[in-house]
Amino acid sequence: MEALLNEWLWQEEYWLPPGIHWRDIEVKEDEGRFPLPRDLIYALPLAFAFLALRYVFERLVAVPLSKHLGVKDRIRIRAASMPKLEIFYKQNRRQPSQSEVVTLGKQCGLSQRKIQSWFRHRRNQDRPSNTKKFCEASWRFVFYLVAFTAGLASLINTPWFWDQRECWRDYPKQPVSEAHHWYYILEMGFYLSLLLSVSVDVKRKDFNEQVIHHIATLFLIGFSYCANYVRVGTLVMLVHDSSDFLLESAKMLHYAGWTRTCDSLFVIFSLIFLVTRLVVLPSRVIYSTLVVSLDFFKPFFGYYFFNALLLVLQALHIFWAYLILRMVYKFVFLGKVERDERSDEESEVDDKEEEEEPEEEGDECSWEQRKGTINSKLASLANNCVLNNLTNQRNINSILPKAR
Repeated sequence: MEALLNEWLWQEEYWLPPGIHWRDIEVKEDEGRFPLPRDLIYALPLAFAFLALRYVFERLVAVPLSKHLGVKDRIRIRAASMPKLEIFYKQNRRQPSQSEVVTLGKQCGLSQRKIQSWFRHRRNQDRPSNTKKFCEASWRFVFYLVAFTAGLASLINTPWFWDQRECWRDYPKQPVSEAHHWYYILEMGFYLSLLLSVSVDVKRKDFNEQVIHHIATLFLIGFSYCANYVRVGTLVMLVHDSSDFLLESAKMLHYAGWTRTCDSLFVIFSLIFLVTRLVVLPSRVIYSTLVVSLDFFKPFFGYYFFNALLLVLQALHIFWAYLILRMVYKFVFLGKVERDERSDEESEVDDKEEEEEPEEEGDECSWEQRKGTINSKLASLANNCVLNNLTNQRNINSILPKAR
């Protein structure tokens, strides 16, 4: 069975251009390393190592750093213990409809307003704290900064960094240096760790897009390594890392309340993101893989698969560019970046509603009580105004004879 799977999976037409065989790309030990699929197995233990390292980093470095920078967590009202409401909340994870509120109110013997208030407090109770979001951003900042610095250092003296045609010269018989080999393995291990922890990380509005991004990235890294698209693959990873560490640093300062510095970093990040993802990547890298590569070999399955994954990433870049431009618009016309457009799922309104409970239309008794209170206050205010006017009038009348 295994032999049949290997025979089907490693067919030459999937991985190599027409006319090229596996024996043609064998390299001698003194010529360098040739990428082999079994090398990627190291990414799995590395992913778990990253998760363990992140756990230690967040507790020993990120948490003390958050306190030093002044990150403050909002004090939230904890929802009272209501077993029936808790069961409904865990099963549905959403705001109940009006009919469900009425049903739950009858089951628990509570008013509709108290049911809605309980769910609001319960949702806010599950929202991540600023410290948790700061720790996540600081971990990613450290990795992206180290990855970008190391990647740039390993690529800046390579010929394909300056001329993308060199990515395809002598393809596929292109030995891979040790630095680029480990650059690939570490990047794949990190993105695999992000995919493994996505369920416990801060869930944002673009959660689905993030999952698609991580999966597409893993397929892109793995396939490009096996097909020896390593040269162009290193360029793709470097372009992504060039702006990611700026975004994470801006998030850290945002959670710490350093508004001006955060806004300045966000503007720099926006410029670099838009230039690298919407100009450099499509015009230099994707154009090279789609068009320039055909000058060196005829298209094959790997060519179509690799470019399809690149186009998926590019579609995600356009989506995120739209969110960034919305934030830039707010910064330019409103004077500040109000919040991350990709912020956690629960609306900011929940926080405000936690301080000021909304009036409930369906609770007629409660409304009548408020109405009576308001009317009594208005009547009292009107009486005070009348009394003040009468008093002022008497004072004036008492003064007028003396003036005569």
